[in-house]
Amino acid sequence: MSDLKVGIVGAAGRMGRMLVKQVSETVGCAICGGTEAAGSGNLGKDIHALAGLDPSGILVTGDTAALFAMSDAVIDFTAPAASVAHAKLAAKSGAIHVIGTTGITDEQQAEITACGHAGAVIVQGANMSLGVNLLAQLTRKVAAILDDEFDAEILEMHHHHKVDAPSGTALLLGKMAAAGRGVDHDAVADRGRDGITGPRKRGDIGYAVLRGGNVVGDHTVIFAAENERIELTHKAGDRSIFARGAVRAALWAKGRPAGNYDMMDVLGLGD
Repeated sequence: MSDLKVGIVGAAGRMGRMLVKQVSETVGCAICGGTEAAGSGNLGKDIHALAGLDPSGILVTGDTAALFAMSDAVIDFTAPAASVAHAKLAAKSGAIHVIGTTGITDEQQAEITACGHAGAVIVQGANMSLGVNLLAQLTRKVAAILDDEFDAEILEMHHHHKVDAPSGTALLLGKMAAAGRGVDHDAVADRGRDGITGPRKRGDIGYAVLRGGNVVGDHTVIFAAENERIELTHKAGDRSIFARGAVRAALWAKGRPAGNYDMMDVLGLGD
């Protein structure tokens, strides 16, 4: 069976270089191309050399449409508006589109979902790591067991370059806690406290955000009641865990019918 031809959008970024390295080290797939935005100083550079590997002669281009046309799968950790545009290219080409982008709005998500109905095979995850997805399932199960006597709080910390808050992973965890309790997440989410806020509202799911240094990603779900507290924590030490999950998702999606999938599908962690 031939290798899965994988393209990387944003190939010269921190995550892009990690993805190039991961694909190159994974049996069953191979890099076929990569892109960067117009004006990037990395256009025309060897994609493997950028990732610290031996040069391959595959050069970074600015032609994203061509990348989707030549790829079996394209992995995308870019920006929300770009990921929407990429999903539309996936629908036209039939390529697998693995999306790890966070900060996507409800309107942008609706556009991406529509592309899954229009011919794209989309695998999307707020976090691609195995550990985080296990944490998400544990969060839902614990929330289902504990009633709202236990206050639910989500604490996350990331590097100072991160532009969205709370993180997509934090929101995933909050939504899993809400699902476990059978409540509407948006109705109970408290995404920021400042000043004289009054006492905490029973049943809310709170968020606290920290930014600093080069922290890859720390997430803790706290269930706190009188005289006891349960904490579930995941700490990412290196971005390679996200790259590994994304490549696993691309391989899993090979041969799947068009539609919208997530990492729970990939890892077999659904109900």
